[in-house]
Amino acid sequence: MFAAIDQREAARSAGLDMPPTTLLVYGNPRGGTPLMLAAPDFALEPPLKVLVREEAGGKALVVYTPAEALGGRHGLPAGMAGKLVGAEALLATAVQR
Repeated sequence: MFAAIDQREAARSAGLDMPPTTLLVYGNPRGGTPLMLAAPDFALEPPLKVLVREEAGGKALVVYTPAEALGGRHGLPAGMAGKLVGAEALLATAVQR
């Protein structure tokens, strides 16, 4: 985990209000570096991000870009985005807890 950004608190510091919203920024240089070496412009994608926000009624919503959606972006060779599936699986496990 690189950072947890409390966007609700940031909004409050600007005199605004919003429901609880946190952006989690995570990654692993061992996994991301080979992707950036294969397609240098792919460096715009990592680190990976997960948005956790509260919807009306108090229900939590978790949003992230699936690894398969990153395939081919910025010239990333076919199949290389699959290296991110492990992180996605860990995320899914953590969210279900």
